[in-house]
Amino acid sequence: MIDRVKRLSAPATERNRAPILEILRQVLPPTGTILEISSGTGEHAVFFAPQLAPRRWLPSDPSAEARDSIAAWQITVGASLGDSPYPCPTLAAPIDLDASAAHWPIETDPALLAEIGAIVNINMIHIAPWAACLGLMAGASRILPPGGILYLYGPFKQNGQHTAPSNADFDHSLRLRDPAWGVRDLEEVVSIAADRGLNLVQTYPMPANNLSVVFQATGQI
Repeated sequence: MIDRVKRLSAPATERNRAPILEILRQVLPPTGTILEISSGTGEHAVFFAPQLAPRRWLPSDPSAEARDSIAAWQITVGASLGDSPYPCPTLAAPIDLDASAAHWPIETDPALLAEIGAIVNINMIHIAPWAACLGLMAGASRILPPGGILYLYGPFKQNGQHTAPSNADFDHSLRLRDPAWGVRDLEEVVSIAADRGLNLVQTYPMPANNLSVVFQATGQI
């Protein structure tokens, strides 16, 4: 029986998923496993995975509630498509992974590590402490092969300034909720990434004053 009660929903997902998919199709490797860090509700995972096959999509989140939501969305969408239990064979069950951790659980699985060619992280680093961004960069540098891709999506400041009044308002609201949160400065993120052997490849302007930011692993730190 499908447990729809556990499904969480983020309204922004439906608005941003198509533009994000367009960029992912351009920048992701053609095969291998795509690790999604901080998958949240799971709505992105169930939308992207069928359309990015034959790549395998591996969602993750440190929140048990979020992982339950991901699994519920997987089962619901699978049922609506007539498949069981998931909508496509390339969509994996969610795993417990905290980006800020010094080591990620998947690092103990050599076979899985050998398959991961890209990491996707959508709308996390501004709704998390700075340690999550640092951990994301460190983890990406450890597990991505040379040429591997790290994709970030979200709002960013550029040259220390907000790119739109709406982003400034959003930043203020985030910091009221938690002083450790906030819209990050793109140049600082790029610098941290470079220190971890992740070179900026390109930024893409996205709807609602967001950016897609693409890094590539050099294999050298």
